[in-house]
Amino acid sequence: MMMQETLRRQREFFFCGTTLDIDWRLKQLRALRKTIKKYEENLLWALEEDLGRSEFEAYTTEIAMVYDEINTALKSLPKWAEIRQADGGGLTQYPGRLLSYTEPLGLVLIIVSWNYPVQLVFSPLVAAIAAGNCAAVKPSELAPKTQQVVQTIIEETFDSTYISVFTGGAEVGQALLKEDFDHIFFVGSPRVGQYVMRAAAEHLTSVTLELGGKSPCIVEDTADLKVAAKRIIWGKCVSCGQTCIAPDYVLVDRKRKKELMEYMVEYIQEFYPGDIFENADYSRIVNEEHFDRLLKFLDDGHIVYGGRFDREKLKLEPTILDQVDPEESTVMNEEIFGPILPVIPYDYLENAICYIQNKPKPLALYLFTRDPVVEQTVMNQVSFGGGCINDTVIHAAGAEIPFRGVGQSGMGGAYHGKAGFDTFSHQKVVLKQSNEIELPLRYAPYKKKLKWVRTLMH
Repeated sequence: MMMQETLRRQREFFFCGTTLDIDWRLKQLRALRKTIKKYEENLLWALEEDLGRSEFEAYTTEIAMVYDEINTALKSLPKWAEIRQADGGGLTQYPGRLLSYTEPLGLVLIIVSWNYPVQLVFSPLVAAIAAGNCAAVKPSELAPKTQQVVQTIIEETFDSTYISVFTGGAEVGQALLKEDFDHIFFVGSPRVGQYVMRAAAEHLTSVTLELGGKSPCIVEDTADLKVAAKRIIWGKCVSCGQTCIAPDYVLVDRKRKKELMEYMVEYIQEFYPGDIFENADYSRIVNEEHFDRLLKFLDDGHIVYGGRFDREKLKLEPTILDQVDPEESTVMNEEIFGPILPVIPYDYLENAICYIQNKPKPLALYLFTRDPVVEQTVMNQVSFGGGCINDTVIHAAGAEIPFRGVGQSGMGGAYHGKAGFDTFSHQKVVLKQSNEIELPLRYAPYKKKLKWVRTLMH
């Protein structure tokens, strides 16, 4: 009953209209930034405890991105929220004007994954606050230390009648999904995304789903192989491969495969010298269940490099797999979400494109080429959420760059910056009509008027 009572009070608070004031929203965003700054060291400690994440990686991939999100909203919110003249209108509306009002959706639910347990909570929360909503937040229990700090930040910054936080396991998320919200924002697996959609359908609630999938790299014949290898390995090893947009597998021109893999090995050794299991820059797997799931993939191909692991530390060496069956192997039919990288050769670019087209649409795609025709061909023929040409992962790093999936990799509105504000808003178009000028054509009696309408339509 406590959950229902909290949500009831939040809805009452929303209806009182306080969140509609732009200056009030800006005040809440400044307060959130101040509290995050207060607990910055706690967050860094918690991320190291939960995920083995280095201070540099934790700050750049989590905290810095949240600051960027808040600062962007603080700078741009008054412009985002202003009343605008809408496009459209014709003779029927003459001489009126179409105005677009931006209004908050109401009480929204944010449920997120464990792999970026700071950024994935606060990025959508900043957008929800900027748009004028009340929000209920469910962090992931799989990053328990970070969950505690996130809870402290939210509860210290906001009254629970405005922003509430609910901690616990899957049963808490399931209980929340039984309640009536005005929008649900979910980050997680496609399997759980299906459950979220079914729950949302009970109340006809709109959803934003940011899911996963197998994000491919295409390394085409003209690619700079050293650049490709360096950036693919970097993107794969950030957070030990536990990134929804990490390169999942590589499709490479057969003539270039051996050389590419040699460069990949070179960069693994350069990035993580010495004992990989003692290297503070290299994260660990989140828990034993995920660790064991990854170990099974090692049998799906020939290990070119890596494959060693330390169960006690939950660390798995960056591993390159060759001779993988692209159709039948488990590693090519499940999202890897770890530091294992299958390399699949192709003979013709059309084969690589066809392979991707026949799989669920990926959240990201990475193309390495110096040929503008190849670039245009892949961009035109392959559907994916977002991606890079000659790079990996960093397309999702900017607070003003919209981020979304497509098909099984996600749906609903994008988020980050203005896109997030729009996702948590409703654009209400209103016709403001003149009282002075009247068009008699629309009023009865209609005798002889139809021919004039038909003339106007031609």
